[in-house]
Amino acid sequence: MNINSKIPSGPLADKWKKYKSTIPIVAPNNKRKLEIIVVGTGLAGAAAASSLGELGYSVKCFTFHDSPRRAHSIAAQGGINAAKNYANDGDSIYRLFYDTIKGGDYRSREANVYRLAECSVDIIDQCVAQGVPFA
Repeated sequence: MNINSKIPSGPLADKWKKYKSTIPIVAPNNKRKLEIIVVGTGLAGAAAASSLGELGYSVKCFTFHDSPRRAHSIAAQGGINAAKNYANDGDSIYRLFYDTIKGGDYRSREANVYRLAECSVDIIDQCVAQGVPFA
């Protein structure tokens, strides 16, 4: 069986949806009362701070370096690109999921890795919108 033809279903694929439906939600008028601290201003930290700020949260962002920078973001582009499934690439969300689990010596939390693979396509689009040169 081809690895790209497998589409997870069942408990693993539904775990995030079940969790999301049970967490307490922050009321819109209480967002400014919460102070969110983001440590690190690489691509992930800067994107998180920007997105949370747009949602109305009070965000403070800290970095150890003299100025914000992208750190390891460039190295991650090759792996996350697997979720896009360009024509004749043979990539898929499942393949990114499988490769990430395998790369972590099968010690990663499968539900979290699956959620990462699901979100990867949107993460790429967000990076492009923020002006990140994506190869």
